[in-house]
Amino acid sequence: MFETCFRTVFFYYFITISYRIMGKREIGQLGIIDFIVSMLISQIVAISIENYKDSIFLAIIPIVILVILEIMMAYLSMKSRLFNKVFGGKPTILINSGKLIYKNLVSQRYSLDDLLLELRKKGIYSLEDVEYAFLEPNGELSVFKYKPFKLKSNLPLPIIIEGKIQKESLKYINKNVNWIYYVLGKNNLDIKDIFYAIYEKKHIYIIRK
Repeated sequence: MFETCFRTVFFYYFITISYRIMGKREIGQLGIIDFIVSMLISQIVAISIENYKDSIFLAIIPIVILVILEIMMAYLSMKSRLFNKVFGGKPTILINSGKLIYKNLVSQRYSLDDLLLELRKKGIYSLEDVEYAFLEPNGELSVFKYKPFKLKSNLPLPIIIEGKIQKESLKYINKNVNWIYYVLGKNNLDIKDIFYAIYEKKHIYIIRK
């Protein structure tokens, strides 16, 4: 009994410190990798508390390894856009200018009932009231309602991230790659020198590396 109580208290503080090191927040903000790590850690702790006769280090060592892997994955996600897309995912637009994008619902295995449920949770009862809706990598639905009289909003869209052109964003503003190179050329800029650029209110706002 004492060993079980000791392990429970120990792992409570040990896991709390581990999550502080990883910089994690509430469950709703966890990505896929974070969620997997959380599940593995919880299983390891549960097994260790149940098998109290085994050495506690049989649980501590794999948890430390998972924490180190999580920190490494977070670092690589910041350094590599491709790595972040593959392992972290990217937002998927489900509603664009009030129009439902059915193929994106199918690709994300997100049913219309799921979409309507999430909209109701946000106090929205009709698709016609939504201008944009994005399914975030952590499963959250970000919704932008129409302005009064259904005036189009100026949703800022990333068009360059870490020197990479975001072709999907270009489709939404009816622009192409040549247009970006033309704008950069006018300002004597090289795309490799651009860290982040967004398009908002028919203007480009650029952050250099």
